[in-house]
Amino acid sequence: MPAEQPVFRHRNLPLLLLQARERVIARFRPALNAAGVTEQQWRIVRALQELGPLEPRQIVDRCAISSPSLAGVLSRMDALGLVTRTRLDHDQRRLQVALTAKSRALARRLAPQIEAVYDDIEQRIGRRFTQDFYATLDELVARLDEPGDEASPAA
Repeated sequence: MPAEQPVFRHRNLPLLLLQARERVIARFRPALNAAGVTEQQWRIVRALQELGPLEPRQIVDRCAISSPSLAGVLSRMDALGLVTRTRLDHDQRRLQVALTAKSRALARRLAPQIEAVYDDIEQRIGRRFTQDFYATLDELVARLDEPGDEASPAA
């Protein structure tokens, strides 16, 4: 009986990216767990620390969190005293999310541990590979974000 022809020509890129993401985030998870923050909460803290206050739609884009999920995450973060949500003076329908002193202190406290993980990853895979990989990922995101590109319905 002859071997069946492969159905797909390409490797499963979404799965490969998910596997790589899991290998990376697993190295950060112990520090985040010890600090009592989720990965999504940390992405928000980090984005707000780097960029300043943002509107929820900006957080959705920057942190790759779905809008429905973000509402719950921000509510929990607000209850934990990690963020404040205030209405914009010029448009009461819009919110701005900002870090509190508590979350800025959390970011400062976690920064050495987070940076140590980055240093370990860079030591394992090499500085040049790390720099090239960042550049490749930036280019991938930019190219797939170009106008006229439409996402396929399935991977």
